[in-house]
Amino acid sequence: MLDIRNYASVTAAYWGFMLTDGALRMLVLLHFHALGYTPFQLAMLFLIYEFMGIVTNTYGGWIASRYGLKLTLTSGLTFQIIALCVLSGLDQSWPTTQSVIFVLGVQGLSGIAKDLTKISSKSAIKLIVPKDTPGALYKWVALLTGSKNAVKGVGFFVGALLLSIFGFQPSLWIMAGFLLAILVVSSITVNPTIGRASKKSKFSQVFTKSRAINLLSAARVFLFGARDVWFVVGVPVFLYDQLGWSFHEVGAFMACWVIGYGFVQAIAPKLTLRSLDGQSAEIRSAKFWIVLLFVVPIVIVVGLHLEVDPGMLLVGNLALFGIVFAVNSAIHSYLILAFSKHDGVSVNVGFYYMANAAGRLLGTLLSGLSYQAAGLTGCLGVAAAFICISALFTFALRESV
Repeated sequence: MLDIRNYASVTAAYWGFMLTDGALRMLVLLHFHALGYTPFQLAMLFLIYEFMGIVTNTYGGWIASRYGLKLTLTSGLTFQIIALCVLSGLDQSWPTTQSVIFVLGVQGLSGIAKDLTKISSKSAIKLIVPKDTPGALYKWVALLTGSKNAVKGVGFFVGALLLSIFGFQPSLWIMAGFLLAILVVSSITVNPTIGRASKKSKFSQVFTKSRAINLLSAARVFLFGARDVWFVVGVPVFLYDQLGWSFHEVGAFMACWVIGYGFVQAIAPKLTLRSLDGQSAEIRSAKFWIVLLFVVPIVIVVGLHLEVDPGMLLVGNLALFGIVFAVNSAIHSYLILAFSKHDGVSVNVGFYYMANAAGRLLGTLLSGLSYQAAGLTGCLGVAAAFICISALFTFALRESV
């Protein structure tokens, strides 16, 4: 039977964190774009955030397996509160270089916070859902992942709204106060022993993975690189600069996109093949959906070259991209848990999301570079190439268990 108390506690904390995470990303992006930062400079602001995700996932899963998920969860919330408070001290009179270095440092702390929280919530699902119930595991993983992204989408809108109403500094204080309340509740309600392995794992075990986990992790690098290469800088800046959208409109669009993306993730088990062994049909589904994803950015690039109305083209096809990408992501999020054993699952999850962070880092860097060099078409061209590479790793997965 599902442990409802622990599931609710961990999920509520994750939701609260992701609301502020989405809001912070939109705050930083829109605020610094309005100050005149170039697309590449904007991408630089998020690089350390993604890099620290790689470092955090490398160590975080191992720490969680030794000391429990409550420690990593509450630590993540604490670091985010500190990051928000420190960022509120930014002085707009500082030179650009000084401001970038300051924000990079704060974003690094926020990156640590995000991935400590993610490891905790994703690992907890494997431990909370009863063993030998792959259908239930897929359902609850999809629900957690989908709801998290829907909440993050709301955060994009909240961030843009807070920036418009209260300004940069007060918005950060409001979010820090909200997270402090979440931290207090989590400290009281989350079981301190959840996720603690029966045998203390060695740090070297972080890199000792099965062939399936290695392939899935490699596919994840390029899957998320393909998304972030246009998502981080390209689309928001294009909507604001080229189409003349306001902060509210950009924030609302990005919010609706991520909310819809999260909804599709939540229902992904109904859209994909299912098997009694919990792996074979799901792997076939992963292969089908990654091929389908490849088609979407190609259609957008062709449409832009044919001078189709860019507003209609983007809104329609990015909605389609979001649907197909969401299913791909949901299958991956399930398979990493299906490939993992209960004891020390957080070590595998940490390794997998280290790959996820590496993809986001690569995508973030190339988002600024490709947009500055070739506009939105350049971003989408790189995205298509990344999806192709992800497909090669996905097709290498064996369907037999």
